Amino acid sequence: MGWKAIARYATGTSHQEQEIPCQDYGDYRIFNDVIVGAVADGAGSAKYADVGAKLAVETTLKYLSRISEYLRKRQRCWERFSHALSETEAKKLFTKTLAKVIKELEKQAVTKDYLVNDLACTLLVFVATPHWLIAMQIGDGFMVIRPQDSEYQLLFHPDKGEFANETTFITSVNAVNEMQVKVLPGEQEFICASTDGLEKVAIRLHDWKAFPPFFKPLEEYLQETSNPKEDYQYVDDFLNSERLNSRTDDDKTLLLCLWSRE
Repeated sequence: MGWKAIARYATGTSHQEQEIPCQDYGDYRIFNDVIVGAVADGAGSAKYADVGAKLAVETTLKYLSRISEYLRKRQRCWERFSHALSETEAKKLFTKTLAKVIKELEKQAVTKDYLVNDLACTLLVFVATPHWLIAMQIGDGFMVIRPQDSEYQLLFHPDKGEFANETTFITSVNAVNEMQVKVLPGEQEFICASTDGLEKVAIRLHDWKAFPPFFKPLEEYLQETSNPKEDYQYVDDFLNSERLNSRTDDDKTLLLCLWSRE
């Protein structure tokens, strides 16, 4: 038994035409039966959006790499991680994580003579065990899970702001207040975190429900491949396909995770 995961991203056609680098980034870490994942989308208005997104994800994963130690101190039977954090504990953990990210962005800004807002990005983070999941989201993008013997579920409504193409970024003064946090007990067999470039094809926007035909082939891919970290061509081909690019010209990121009992 164990987690299988893959994180891939692709530059949108609009950015390719403008010769702008991909401003998305996503990655994950696995610690025994615990998986930590993060996805970020650099703000289109941010001068160094790509740098900010990557730094936000890397800092998040580095800070949460101590999650096993945290859980071990919290409960005696730490090997099983059977008891979920409370919503208060989860919010506290993610608030500390955000503070670490902001500190690193500020350090980067001073070192490179940037403005902190030049590194603005959204951020989605989750920590999952075989027994529970905690997640947070600041800004748009989406996170979809499928619990054991259940349907695909959208965890949060993306933060779209009051006006078109507006959202909250981690550098916003109200980022902590706008941070959405959720705790889900039980086994989550499949997890997908993504930036907003895939929203219109993965989410039914009229009722904010996950669109199963989008997620099912991706879950089946994870079920069938033994090493997705090396066998990533299927995901790359999908992200760069003409069919997908005809529906969205934005950068696209997929972070896919599967709890495998084999």
